[in-house]
Parts: sequence; structure tokens; C-alpha cells
Amino acid sequence: MKKKIFVDGSSGTTGLEINERLGKYKDIEVVKIDYDKRRDIKERKRILNEVDLVFLCLPDDAAREAVGLIDNPDTKVIDASTAHRTTKGWTYGLPELSPAHKEAIRLSKRVSNPGCHATAFNLSIYPLIHLKIMPPDYPVSCQSITGYSGGGKGLIEKYEAKTKDNPYTKAPRPYSLGLNHKHLAEMTMHSGLTESPVFLPVVANYYKGLATLIPIHTRLLNRSIEGRQLHQLFEEYYSNQNFIKVMPYIDEAAIQSNAADLFDGGFDITACNNTNKAEIFIIGNDVKGVAMIITRLDNLGKGASGGAIQNMNIMLGYEESLNL
Repeated sequence: MKKKIFVDGSSGTTGLEINERLGKYKDIEVVKIDYDKRRDIKERKRILNEVDLVFLCLPDDAAREAVGLIDNPDTKVIDASTAHRTTKGWTYGLPELSPAHKEAIRLSKRVSNPGCHATAFNLSIYPLIHLKIMPPDYPVSCQSITGYSGGGKGLIEKYEAKTKDNPYTKAPRPYSLGLNHKHLAEMTMHSGLTESPVFLPVVANYYKGLATLIPIHTRLLNRSIEGRQLHQLFEEYYSNQNFIKVMPYIDEAAIQSNAADLFDGGFDITACNNTNKAEIFIIGNDVKGVAMIITRLDNLGKGASGGAIQNMNIMLGYEESLNL
């Protein structure tokens, strides 16, 4: 019997990609709502309560409203908004954090899909907190650079406008300068930190691809650790994952030899595009006692629709990597 799936808010970037991915499943029926009934509460409620699973690709308030319309205890929900990422009773949808996280997703009826920046950040920090290498009050700072698709249709239109001297395309643009980005709450809670990180995202003139950059002063960790040890820790932690890959260690020798994973001695942020992968790089300089954790992913893939489909696979009992 086919599973019935509804994508509520299917015209946005995440909703469109989820619909496209669902088209690969032979045993899934994607339930549609008539265009002129999109705002009809009764019709939406009827559909929300007749499907096996619904993806919410809506603004936060609309997502909360949609959840309030569901009274069928068997309807499962994956919310792609920020509305429920720190809400009690909701499961955070990043299964690679630990076996317990994956099992919680499998059993859950309410899963909140992580934000794109938060996905990369939490994959970088959670193992260090969980293994007690990093103290929970460590003063974490993070920069993230991303393509403009992460801002949705409105920002895409601004970047792709064919106006003369388009100010959006002149140079990378740091934003959220109040240091209160909407992903901060989930980054703090689900990484295990007790103090909010200093986080500054940067949007640049390319469509998609994201990387978080997190500097580490190794002397501030709970025990002395060199770069290669840090790399080995991550390799072991993510050794059995389908979509998380810890890349070869980078030190001065790797940089000088222009290692294959580097791009002219630098870093290609878009290398995970069109995949559901996240790749983690550990860069070390033991002389200075510093390291850098860089995690890259497709902000529309593992950072949005790919991660949502992965969660659906787990919740519906499919192979986790099916159609990914």
C-alpha cells in the first residue's frame, strides 16, 4: 500500500526540491492541494489528517498553525521551518549526531529538520562536547559562507536581478550583524554548548554550497590534543555514517603539496553540491596550538531537502540512504 505524503508549502526552494525527490519513490503517493484552496483551512486540515507524513515548508507561524490542525495521531510531521527546533516534544532531525538521535527519529511523530548552518555546526561541535574533549562553556566562534539560495525566493531574485551595478553581486556580504541569527538557539542546544557561539554568516554571489569555519585553541580543551589526534577522533566518531565523511588531515605539508582535496591551495565550498553529503576537514598547526574545523555541504541538500528526505526514510522504515 502506498504511503501518502503531503508537502505543505511546496512552492519554496525546499518544498520544490522535496517534491522532486519524492518523484523517485514508486510506493509513495504525493497528495496535492488545489491551487485555489491553498489557504482553505478546512481543505488543508482534511489533507493533513489523511496522509501518513507531511513536510512543512512554511514560515514559522504558518508551521505552528499547520501542526495545530493535525488531530490524527498517526500523521507524522517533518517541519523544515525554525518553529520547533528547540521545542519540547519534538525530535531534532540530525541522525548522525549519535545512535540515540537516529533511534529517536525512527520512533518520532514530530521531527524538526535542522537549519543549514546548524547542520554543519552541530556536526562539527557535538562530538567534542559528547566525548568531553571540549568544555560546554568553550568560547566557540564560527563563520559560515553560503550561496544565496539559502535566503529563499526573495534573496534569489535580488541576486539574479539583471540590474546595472547590482549591489548584491559586488562582494561577499556578512549579515545577521546583530549576532542573533535564527539558527543560534538550535546550534547551542543541540551541540551541547551552554554558551551561545559568536556566529557570523556570509552570503556570496553563487547559488548554493555552504561551509562553516570554526577555529579551535587546543590549549583551551579539556586535555592536550594535537591536530592529528583531533582528526582521528572525528574519523572514528563518523566512521559508520552514510553521508558524513571526514576528509584527509590538512597541515602545512598538505598545503605545500597542494593535496588533492584542496583547490589551488584553498577550499572549494561547492564540492558537496547536488549530494546529501557533509564533508569535515580538520586543519592543524601544532606549533601555534590551533586547529580549524571546516564542514561543507549543499545548503539545499543535506542542509534542507536532502536531510528532510533522509529523516523521512528513517521514520517510514525505508533504507536511510534510499534515493539519496
